[in-house]
Amino acid sequence: MRVGLFVTCLADLMRPSVAFAAVKLLEDAGCSVEVPASQTCCGQPALNSGDSTDARDIARRVITAFEGFDHVVGPSGSCMGTIRHDYPALFADEPAWRARAEDLAARSHELLAFLVDVMKFAPADARYEGRVTYHDSCAGLRELGVRSQPRALLARVKGLELVEMPGTEECCGFGGTFCVKYPEISTKMVDAKIAHIETSGAGTVIGGDLGCLLNIAGRLLRQGKPVRVMHTAELLAGMGAQPSIGEAEKA
Repeated sequence: MRVGLFVTCLADLMRPSVAFAAVKLLEDAGCSVEVPASQTCCGQPALNSGDSTDARDIARRVITAFEGFDHVVGPSGSCMGTIRHDYPALFADEPAWRARAEDLAARSHELLAFLVDVMKFAPADARYEGRVTYHDSCAGLRELGVRSQPRALLARVKGLELVEMPGTEECCGFGGTFCVKYPEISTKMVDAKIAHIETSGAGTVIGGDLGCLLNIAGRLLRQGKPVRVMHTAELLAGMGAQPSIGEAEKA
C-alpha cells in the first residue's frame, strides 16, 4: 500500500521526530511511505483568518502533491480535518477542482485512526514505563471521530498506565489563530487543562495534535511543572526517552 505522509508545518518546523515516528509506525504496519517534497501547509491558518483566496491556492498545491497515493496520512487531526472537510467546500464553484478535492478527502486520514481503522495495526514491542493521560484535540475528536483509536493503541504498550483526566475532551485553548487573537481566554483554557492533567496524577500527557501539545507544554514550562509532553506517535514508535515537547523546543 502506497501512502503519502502529510508532515504538517509544526512537525516540520518544531518537532520533526513526530514525522519520523509516523513513518516508522506506517512502515511497521506494512505501508510503503513517501513524503512529497512539494507539499506545503494545509492552508488552515489562511482559511481560519478568512483568506479563502490564499487557502484555495495552497489547497491546489496540496491536492496536486498527493495525487496517485492509495492513502494520505498525517499526524494531526487539525490538518487532516481541513483536507477532508474544508477542501471540497473551498471549490464549490469550481467543479473540476472540487472533484479532485473530494478524491483527496476520501483518501485522507489522521495517523492513529488510519493505523487502527484501515491497517488494523497493533504495536508489538512498544514499551513506556509510567502513568500517562491523553488529551483529545478538538479537531481530531469532533471533525474526524478520533477517540477510541489512540486508546486502543496505548492499551498495547507494555508498562504504560493510562489514566483519563477530567475534561479530556475540553479544548486546551490553542485553536490555531484563536490563541493569538484571544490570548487571555486561551490562557484560562490551558490553565484549566493543566489542572485536569494534575488531577490525573500522570507524569506524561500525550495527544495527536502538535498545536495542542505545544500550547500545553509551553504553559507547563512557564509554571515550572515537570509533566512530560509527547505526541502519541512518538511514544508508540519507541521515542519515549527523547526530550519532552517544550523542553526540546526551548533548547
